[in-house]
Amino acid sequence: MKLGARIFKTGIAIVFALFLAQLLQLPTAVFAGIAAIFAIQPSIYRSYLTIVEQLQGNLIGAAVAVSFTLIFGPQLVVVGLAAVIVMIIMLKLGLEKSISLALVTMIAVMEVKGDDFLIFAFLRVSTILVGVLAAFLVNLVFMPPKYESKLFQAVHQAQDEIIRWARLAVRQASDHSATKKSLIKLKERLIQIDQLYLLYKEERSYFKKTSASKARRLVVYRQMIATTRSSYDVLKRLHKFENELIKLPEHFRMMVTERLEALLVYHEQLHLKFAGKLKADRDETELHNEFIQRQEVMDIFAKEIAITKEDEEFSAYHLLHILSSILNYEEQLEHLDTLISSYQTRYEDEDNILEDEFY
Repeated sequence: MKLGARIFKTGIAIVFALFLAQLLQLPTAVFAGIAAIFAIQPSIYRSYLTIVEQLQGNLIGAAVAVSFTLIFGPQLVVVGLAAVIVMIIMLKLGLEKSISLALVTMIAVMEVKGDDFLIFAFLRVSTILVGVLAAFLVNLVFMPPKYESKLFQAVHQAQDEIIRWARLAVRQASDHSATKKSLIKLKERLIQIDQLYLLYKEERSYFKKTSASKARRLVVYRQMIATTRSSYDVLKRLHKFENELIKLPEHFRMMVTERLEALLVYHEQLHLKFAGKLKADRDETELHNEFIQRQEVMDIFAKEIAITKEDEEFSAYHLLHILSSILNYEEQLEHLDTLISSYQTRYEDEDNILEDEFY
């Protein structure tokens, strides 16, 4: 686990929960701290959902605990049976994430003995609820997550690394084992990017205008991630077929190198464009005309294949693996360019929150 805001917020939530429990003079304040640990979530929306689920779990755990204690008494076997019943109910209601806290509530209630069992049980449940609410307040106020900025930075950094390795690979300048290790790390980073996208998607907007803007941005980010994955696929195929690429005729290798270099530059400029770092006069038409000439390139490839088809050392099959991934990469770039242009045209008056945080 990396040292991040969530670790600090967990510590603050525990302290705040214990403070509130002591301020309200609730018995066994430690249960408030335990509840705060379970309630801290990576996003405000998930924290809200967790509160709802944990409130339900607390009520279920407390109700089962009170019922079993009144009927059977506080016996050890009864505690185990009550735990099984609580878990069954929670699973049936789809509240799996709150099972742990529900069991803590149940045990805390059944541990109370004496004539004032119901009063103490109520106070124990209240203590746990104080911990849950304290964690929500900390998550809401203290260091609220900015997942859009994190998402863009993660995509940009991953893409920057892919571009560097792709430029080396297409020129046969990269080490095979080093490229393989980098591909494994990049795959893990793409998984993390998907998780960040889900967290950003879960964030709620409270105004209609910002909600519509975010919906459009989500579409752009989704395509941005798809484009990054397609560039990763190009790198993976360059690595896999590096020996076949070396055997290609010199003019074919130069054509692949030049074509891929143009697309990589295009991709870099699209990131700059979305972040508001590209000159306003360089619109999508100029970028499209400068880098995207698919039909012309395909015609050249077809002619070259026809010329060299009798060459025994050359096989178009080797080239098609790489060519197909490059063409898919190009199509993804085109679509990303269209989405970015459409978004910026519609919401050009809005402040770009990435401008001050890019690089």
